[in-house]
Amino acid sequence: MPSPLPFLQTLRLTHLTEYRYRKPVRFGPHRVMIRPREGHDLRIVAGRYEIEPKPQVRFLRDIYGNSLAVLEFAEAADRLRILIEADLQYIRESEIEDMIDPAARFFPFQYPPDEQVELIPFRLPSYPYDAPTLYAWLQDLYRPGQVIETADLLMNLTRHIYRSFRYEARETMGVQVPSETIAKGSGSCRDYAVLMMEAARHWGFAARFVSGYIQMAEGQHGATHAWTEVYVPGAGWQGFDPTNDKRVGREHIAVAVAREQEKAMPISGSWFGDAGDFEGMDVKVEVVST
Repeated sequence: MPSPLPFLQTLRLTHLTEYRYRKPVRFGPHRVMIRPREGHDLRIVAGRYEIEPKPQVRFLRDIYGNSLAVLEFAEAADRLRILIEADLQYIRESEIEDMIDPAARFFPFQYPPDEQVELIPFRLPSYPYDAPTLYAWLQDLYRPGQVIETADLLMNLTRHIYRSFRYEARETMGVQVPSETIAKGSGSCRDYAVLMMEAARHWGFAARFVSGYIQMAEGQHGATHAWTEVYVPGAGWQGFDPTNDKRVGREHIAVAVAREQEKAMPISGSWFGDAGDFEGMDVKVEVVST
């Protein structure tokens, strides 16, 4: 049996979300996806969570294999506080160029027959009416008939988004559709991830949305984060972060993956009270090496 891969990094994650209300309100069911997505490259070695007011908690795996907590609240409160802390061990393997199947090293390529059926949902566009805008915007990167290394094409797309738009943090829910991001010339990390996902699908790639965290560093955007994964034969799902102009690496911690952004939201739910009862929310995320 081969020796295990060495741990390249140990991280500590803290994620606190707090919703504040002017008086006690009642809460409907909440769906929470803030537990890191474990696998061969990431392990949780210790962790805890705190939720106030105290709910009944039920854990399940959703259709994408994400860890989902369903919260049911019995009492009213003037705040909802959700905290998770986790110690993580991170392993990163080979570069994408070393793993790609030779038949997919250059684009365009065809997905293997035994993978095509499962990949169909991730190749279909989420915003089909944006296709003409995307087609025009992508002309500078690739035109039919060209042959280019697959890894280069995906990094060129990542860099093109990074250089073409102005980053703007947005606390409002939802995302801009790709044509809106292109027209405005700006967007959040969620908007960048959706734009890259749709652009990759426009070329025929299977792509999905990822929500998670990123370790803070100069020039990076913290708090919760979002990026895109593209399925490449031989290499599997590979992450690209157009917000920070890089491939996903050891500073990224994936939590949820989905075909569309709204199915990977960290926290979703409802509350019942008067329209003016909501006072605000605070989110604090720390990812540090230990």
